[in-house]
Amino acid sequence: MNSQSKRKSIIFTGFMGTGKTETGKIVAKKLNMSFFDTDDLIERKADLSINDIFKRYGEACFRRIETEVIKEISKEESVVIACGGGVVLNPENIKVLRQRGIIINLCASVEVVYERLKNSADRPLLKCKNPLIEIKKLLDVRKSVYADYDFTFNTDGLMANEVADCILNKLNIKLVDCEVT
Repeated sequence: MNSQSKRKSIIFTGFMGTGKTETGKIVAKKLNMSFFDTDDLIERKADLSINDIFKRYGEACFRRIETEVIKEISKEESVVIACGGGVVLNPENIKVLRQRGIIINLCASVEVVYERLKNSADRPLLKCKNPLIEIKKLLDVRKSVYADYDFTFNTDGLMANEVADCILNKLNIKLVDCEVT
């Protein structure tokens, strides 16, 4: 049995713009684990961008596909998963993910999230007159569901590699020795 087979999956949740994807990729690489981003998987499954799913079919359809993807990806073992910011809105998603691994919530202040996302064209929930107010509103609505995690890390002022190192230190995870051949 190799050391990876004993390892739980590491699941990143949190609001958009908190660094889940970049941090997840770094953690996966450092631990020699596979990485999955649920938003990428949703786009592949629907053969549409997230923006197009929202435009054509609405948020409810997107959330249904998201739940299907969570059920599928949760069958994988010893992986790193970056979840979309709204995955926590369905308690069933968190229940399924919690059975597979450690849930880490990444957070950032409203102002930092806004700065990170203000020029992004691929955030359908922020396509509105005042994205800063929308971010505050969405964070308020999701506050209690983002509290259901194993650990939380504030990413304000940190690069993704710094967040990844903090997480690995906090979880006391030993890095996999890799030899390049």
